[in-house]
Amino acid sequence: MIPLPLARIAEITSGALAGMADPRAVVRGPVVTDSRAVEPGSLFVAIKGERVDGHDFAAQAVAAGAVAVLASRPVDAPAVIVGDTVAAMTVLATAVCAALPATTVIGLTGSAGKTTTKDLLARLTARIGPTVATSGSFNNEIGHPLTVLRAGEDTRYLVLELGARSAGHITHLARVAPPRIGVVLNVGTAHLGVFGGKAEIARAKGELVEALPAEGVAVLNADDPLVAAMAERTRARVTWYGRAEGATVRAENVTVDERGRASFTLRTPSGAAPVGLRLYGEHAVENALAAAAAAYELGLPVATIAEELSEAEPRSRWRMEVTDRADGVTVINDAYNANPDSMRAAFGALDALAGDRRRFAVVAALRELGDESVALNEGLGRLAGSAGLAGLFVVGPDADPVLAGARAAVQAAGRVPAASGAYHGAGGPPGGGAGEPPGAGRAGRPAPVAAFGDPEGSAAGGTPAVTRVSHAADAAQAGAELAAMLAPGDVVLVKGPRAAGLERVAAALLGGDRR
Repeated sequence: MIPLPLARIAEITSGALAGMADPRAVVRGPVVTDSRAVEPGSLFVAIKGERVDGHDFAAQAVAAGAVAVLASRPVDAPAVIVGDTVAAMTVLATAVCAALPATTVIGLTGSAGKTTTKDLLARLTARIGPTVATSGSFNNEIGHPLTVLRAGEDTRYLVLELGARSAGHITHLARVAPPRIGVVLNVGTAHLGVFGGKAEIARAKGELVEALPAEGVAVLNADDPLVAAMAERTRARVTWYGRAEGATVRAENVTVDERGRASFTLRTPSGAAPVGLRLYGEHAVENALAAAAAAYELGLPVATIAEELSEAEPRSRWRMEVTDRADGVTVINDAYNANPDSMRAAFGALDALAGDRRRFAVVAALRELGDESVALNEGLGRLAGSAGLAGLFVVGPDADPVLAGARAAVQAAGRVPAASGAYHGAGGPPGGGAGEPPGAGRAGRPAPVAAFGDPEGSAAGGTPAVTRVSHAADAAQAGAELAAMLAPGDVVLVKGPRAAGLERVAAALLGGDRR
């Protein structure tokens, strides 16, 4: 952060000094909202949440080295008192960004792949100048200004992930740190229930390109029609990326190895270079192309871009983390978040990585899908039920549509439920039997093929004769039951919405074993 005396912070935020705060005391950063993250020279922002009030930790923060507290009421510590601490932090971040004219702000949004793309792009920009990037998925009204406030006078690139929870959200974030380059990845079905439809999601994501100046650059996905249409909404020059022949930066000759990692030729107007990704899943190609296109606009040579993409490892936790246990069991931990599009990508990665090995999956019902929730969750079940699994665990409440969809797909493949809840060879009634999971007797509506692909999807050559479909009350139950079923060489996919906490399943299966 730019060093600022408390008197200047109070002036910027229209706050008042209190608690014997020294107006000459200088905040050098970082600005934090967690008292445990305080370092000498910090500014602690006290936020009142539903269960925890940061004001209660004011004295602790100052004792740990914070210069002062940004607070909305008097506290037992030096403070700058403002009406709303989040709003004041946003104003402070806006002022800091405006004081950094040599910093290029790059904004990035999309329904899926934001964090991976942001991590790749930050690695690329770091080759040509000091870079500050969003930590994890700190892409909302709190995390965004916190990231901006990490920038200092030596920062040349500020790579920001922008999330959208409602119309106008990205516009607000873009005002805090006006982008010169805007990257839009895709328009999917994440938060469908919040926005009401994909057209509304596209309108919200397109706020990023609307915020770009005439001398800026919009980096758009040529393979997504809703993203491509955003070219009409910006004054900036447009650079296209994707697999389409006309894309400025594109992937050619894409192949996927036995571990599910993609290789391709990166083609640009100034030449081409081979890329071999260490990231898992073919969907990582699109993320790499988006980062490459933005880096190309910054003048990075194609050979350097390819080199950095090929060396990049996953940075953010619980996103396609692939771990092999000592006994050969492979756990794919993609539990950070989920939506219909990322579920399809994850099962594609499972198929590529598992080959003819026995495969399992642990999922949870998707959320924020509005009126499409039942249909899309049944689609998730059909996707899982057609994936050649030996076992599927659906965790948590609202599991009925997923279970029903899985049952329909398994039955369509010629297998029917046994009383235990397992599905096996031909014969027997299609109805639910004793001991089956909730909703087992309902076939439900067909899944939307557009969201999940062909429900008759092909299984690997080693498709097991039995597909066991189970409901688990929570992650602990799923982890314990699945652990007892695994044999050396098996592959497990763990994927669900953040609130489901499925990373605990992966942790239970790994038990610290990471090879």
